[in-house]
Amino acid sequence: MTVVETDRIEMADDNTLRLDEMFKTLEQGPFLEGYKIDIIEGAVHMTPQRANHWDIIAGIYDQLRTKYPRRRVLSDVRIDYPGELNAFCSDVAVIAEEAGRTRQGGFLCHDVEFVAEVISRGTSANDYGPKKTGYAAAEVAVYVVVDPYQGKCHAYTQPRDGDYHVQTTVDFGEKVDLTHTFLGLALDTSDFCRD
Repeated sequence: MTVVETDRIEMADDNTLRLDEMFKTLEQGPFLEGYKIDIIEGAVHMTPQRANHWDIIAGIYDQLRTKYPRRRVLSDVRIDYPGELNAFCSDVAVIAEEAGRTRQGGFLCHDVEFVAEVISRGTSANDYGPKKTGYAAAEVAVYVVVDPYQGKCHAYTQPRDGDYHVQTTVDFGEKVDLTHTFLGLALDTSDFCRD
């Protein structure tokens, strides 16, 4: 069977509608504040945000704000990604200057240029697996995984054909050199703490 362009659009719309319904249901639930919610391959993942997790996110945000205006740096904002029912609320994301919007006012995944995820113990397999695949498929130029359990940062660049082709790993205390990417900066990890 050949899939034509209109079929792809209808499939994407169906995916979006199903994700919208899932989030609407979740928003009605009695959830405690401080939980991050992602939908990964149709499964809902709720992760409590701990103090160290937030401190690392804030550190990344502060460094990005030295170069990017506040409206381009997002945290915990739903963006739908390629794959069956993928809606990620990235810890930190940078969107393109001329980013498009969905009908509901959200952002489009092809306008995301940078993502950082800080590992939580129970969901680390998602950050290294389906999320990495979704970001690569959307051609997010730079994906950084901060792992406070390992005390390491993993930077993935050069997305192509649904995978990242360059990986750099540094220990906490070192700088993640992203000067060769569109970011044009080195992410300082000296303030990041291990869990």
